[in-house]
Amino acid sequence: MPENDRNDTTSRTRARTAALALAVAALTTGAATGAGPATARPVDGPAAAPTAAAECSAAYRIEQKLSTGTTWRMCWRYHKQAGLVLEHISYQPPGEAQPIKVLSSAKLSQIHVPYDDGRNEYQDLTQAGFAQGLMDLKPGECPGGTLKTVKVPDAWDPSRANVKGLCTTTRARGHAYRMQGDTASKVFQKQGKDLLVYTVNQVGWYEYISEWRFQDDGTITMNVGATGSLSPFDYDAGDGRGWPLGKGAKDYATSHSHNVFWRLNFALDGSTKGRVEQYDSKVSPPANGDGGPRNTTTRTKVTKELAGDAKNMRWWRVVSANGKNKDGHARSYEIVPGASSKYPGRGYTRHDVYFTEYNKCEQFASDNLPDCGTGHGRSVDKWVGEQQLKRPVVWVNIGYHHIARDEDQQPMPVHWQGFSLAPRDVTAMNPLTPAELADQNGHIE
Repeated sequence: MPENDRNDTTSRTRARTAALALAVAALTTGAATGAGPATARPVDGPAAAPTAAAECSAAYRIEQKLSTGTTWRMCWRYHKQAGLVLEHISYQPPGEAQPIKVLSSAKLSQIHVPYDDGRNEYQDLTQAGFAQGLMDLKPGECPGGTLKTVKVPDAWDPSRANVKGLCTTTRARGHAYRMQGDTASKVFQKQGKDLLVYTVNQVGWYEYISEWRFQDDGTITMNVGATGSLSPFDYDAGDGRGWPLGKGAKDYATSHSHNVFWRLNFALDGSTKGRVEQYDSKVSPPANGDGGPRNTTTRTKVTKELAGDAKNMRWWRVVSANGKNKDGHARSYEIVPGASSKYPGRGYTRHDVYFTEYNKCEQFASDNLPDCGTGHGRSVDKWVGEQQLKRPVVWVNIGYHHIARDEDQQPMPVHWQGFSLAPRDVTAMNPLTPAELADQNGHIE
């Protein structure tokens, strides 16, 4: 995020502020004139026509069979504001003859950064050059994986138009499961494996690690990790309430928030016409001689657009329009929010999840760049109305309030924020079930 520009007496601040102004001007001009492509292909592969089976050419394709037998497939592209975009994401665990389509597209849709003192507020994707700040990665930053070269569309710095900045690799997760068998010597256990896809984007003093983790059990986790450096020009804590850093109580770092939004288009079993359901559980005191409290769970079908708030024992799922697992149960993915500090300062940050009807023009959760017509709001909270949900788009908001600490310098340890999509009835059993237990589905004696 750009540094506080009120200390413009220093040449360094003036230079960085001027560079940002030129960059924003270039972004605005590009958006207004339509100059340059909105997406880019990698430069280390041929620009072959997409095939029907893979839905993209080899240069765009990511396909990884994990050591546990699960295969993930997807396509990638790079957008001049949103950065990495993943498309046509499918999951094929052991025992499934065909890939199971999950998402048609997934991307970041904003990183909103307001400062506690009220003097600065940034939209890092659309105003501060997030995608333009794609960083070169060294092999050591992609252990055991592959680094792909990305062509940055409309590169502000011609010397950084081609960046080796996309890593795909695998990583051990630890126990996928463990179960004691009939004897002490019989233990069923498996060590999980994940596919990781990530980039690093620099915005001012911060560097954002945008990580997509695809587990062998079908779970997808989206994380953004903020690292880099605290801005040395924010050590005045203009609100009088910053945290002291360094010797004594001279430098006070200004506190701020990182409100990260993701935009997801589901395509379970190849159809974008899924449905949304909300579940709430309520615990009641013991009654009628019961030995303990009762917990009642209710389902609410979300038929119209919704701005949703996370609560204890509340969750949502997106259900396939027609796909079922081998047990005949509708496939779905559950939205599992991570830890979040909800920021109430803006309308679009006041809710944890939004479900809107698909509109191609609605691409960024705030400061939406496309011209959607007169009267059309520019943030996701303005798009929640009375429309029926037939092609639901999911927007997830995870907030982090950064009150700096001594340990944040130097460099700053990564602080993560994100959420997961957990498979619910996508397969009839645990997709990693060992052959000896494959018959234990449902009631067993």
